[in-house]
Amino acid sequence: MKKTIDWIWTVALILFPFVLWILPADTFDKGGIALCPSKLLFDIECFGCGMTRAIMHIHHFEFTEGFYYNYFSFAVYPFLVYMWFQWTIAAMKRRTWLAADFSLISLLKKAK
Repeated sequence: MKKTIDWIWTVALILFPFVLWILPADTFDKGGIALCPSKLLFDIECFGCGMTRAIMHIHHFEFTEGFYYNYFSFAVYPFLVYMWFQWTIAAMKRRTWLAADFSLISLLKKAK
């Protein structure tokens, strides 16, 4: 059972960015119910408001729209990409799809 879950997790991690590229950039722009507690309780936008929409636009290389929704997303997006690489590499190691010494850090060290 654990191997099946690991396999599903690995495939989901690999497919996730491609699924986001297939979706239109304005998928999350439609509005709806605000889930931010700051917005709900005090009607004040916090530093995270608009982050999902901004990240989606940056992912589609629409930087102006990303900046419009949340300018902090330009700091968050590279971190998310880094974390995605780390999680994907760790999942692939568990599935033994990669050698044990393969990681982003070791690749950067080997490049020097």
